[in-house]
Amino acid sequence: MSTPAISVCVPAYQAERYLAGTVRSVLSQSFTDFELVVLDNASTDRTPEILAGFADPRLRVVRNENVLPLADNWNRAVAETRAPLVKLVCADDLLHPHCLRRQHEVLDPGLALVCSRRDLINEQGTVISRNRGLRGLLGRQASTDVVRKIVRHGGNPLGEPGGALFRREHFEKVGGFDARWRFPMDLALWIRLLEFGDFFGNRESLAAFRVGRGSVSARAQRAEYAEQRTLSESLASSPDWQVRKRDRLVGVAKAPGARLRRQALFLLAKHQAERSSGE
Repeated sequence: MSTPAISVCVPAYQAERYLAGTVRSVLSQSFTDFELVVLDNASTDRTPEILAGFADPRLRVVRNENVLPLADNWNRAVAETRAPLVKLVCADDLLHPHCLRRQHEVLDPGLALVCSRRDLINEQGTVISRNRGLRGLLGRQASTDVVRKIVRHGGNPLGEPGGALFRREHFEKVGGFDARWRFPMDLALWIRLLEFGDFFGNRESLAAFRVGRGSVSARAQRAEYAEQRTLSESLASSPDWQVRKRDRLVGVAKAPGARLRRQALFLLAKHQAERSSGE
């Protein structure tokens, strides 16, 4: 069996509502030299039945005997893949048809990470915000500049896993997703991958991130803010990234606004879901 150019992995847990759409969005890519690995995290809903309904030879299903914690499950999903380039897609998100092609064609040997802008969709799949993310991060960027912009942003300007394409060898060298981070687990990985090369931001929106009606609690928001601040402080204190004091102060000032914008999107998604269901 030949090794594909790209592996797409989808960790799935109790994913019956959206999983079929996610799988179809991957199998419909215009770039065809890929494999799709779905890791079922011991789901008890219709997830296994839905996966059994696909007959595409590019799809391989793996199942955990017991439920794994999030970071362990994501790391196993990557470990089950074979290609040198990897994309992880959450089981309720979508890839646009040319996502793999557009990202593969720009990933030269000097790049460690490619991310795209993305659309935000609600529970019904309707776009509620287009072309989000990567402000000031489009095109090729030196890793030190990217990290400084992350600190100045006050949140996650690179986006969720579905918009990212990375190299397996780098992922393995840094140890994968770090369970010590609950909220910025993906961003913490992107930063560690940038130790190996430059960044490229796709101008196109190549993925869709689903925003559900279940907004996080005030306590969870405070915990997320605290983790983000800890991550930024660790970057600011590292001589490797050349983060200036001004960058850190700008990030602290911007963080509340980033949280409010995120909460507004959750509220919009909740409102649209309630209107759709007649609540």
